[in-house]
Amino acid sequence: MIRVHIHLKVTNLNSSREFYQKFFGVPPVKLKSDQLKFLPALAPLNLTISPARRGERGGGSVNHLGIEVESSAAVEEQLRRVKSAGLQTREQLNVNCCYANQSKFWVIDPDDVEWEVFHVNHDLVEKHGGGIEQSRTRLATPVEVIDAETCSVTGFADKT
Repeated sequence: MIRVHIHLKVTNLNSSREFYQKFFGVPPVKLKSDQLKFLPALAPLNLTISPARRGERGGGSVNHLGIEVESSAAVEEQLRRVKSAGLQTREQLNVNCCYANQSKFWVIDPDDVEWEVFHVNHDLVEKHGGGIEQSRTRLATPVEVIDAETCSVTGFADKT
């Protein structure tokens, strides 16, 4: 399934859970102490919510935007297309991040808005690894564990 992914930083995770559960009419499909995930039936949307860290602005500021695609092959196809268009990318294929093993890549728009194109290979019990939550076949390739306490982008070269 293809759906838009939005990750919001919020001031109060519990208040946001209550609001979005009422707004979408469904409970979160992932409920962790530091992250919620909604997949509402009313729209092709993957809404992830996490609390703002100390010093960060909360209150609905956007962490990043994303497009979830149907397979890792689709991620790689879009990656080739975007690179051939001349955009700078950061690849994170087969990484553990945000309670899931994912294949993804990132771009940053001219106003520094981060976008990811991604596929969830399987859900994880812990934020950066530590057990598969749903029974799916393990990936045969090694898994890169990123230093992504916040699952945010790091390592882009300076824009030219």
